Amino acid sequence: MTRGATVGLRDALARLPTPTGKRFVELFTHGALTLELYAPRDSDPQQPHARDEVYIVVQGSGTFFCDGTHSRFETGDALFVPAGVMHRFEDFSDDLAVWVMFYGPEGGENI
Repeated sequence: MTRGATVGLRDALARLPTPTGKRFVELFTHGALTLELYAPRDSDPQQPHARDEVYIVVQGSGTFFCDGTHSRFETGDALFVPAGVMHRFEDFSDDLAVWVMFYGPEGGENI
């Protein structure tokens, strides 16, 4: 992606699933920031990630499990996950799609 370009949801969704069956696609990187679109189907097999991350729910709803706590989410919500923390989407709608922003150093910012 070039500087100042726009990442469109429709175009990103059209790239999923990938030819290898992945339910996420990396769309943009800049310095320590990586932007992806994630659209799990049926279940969410995520494992803890090495960097801090933020999810922005662009469509769908469900329950988010993070570090032992369950929280309801819906379109428009933002979810934060520190590096190394167990998390996953549960009982989510068939149309769930979230922007994912990974940032900072491996191990998280720990601020």
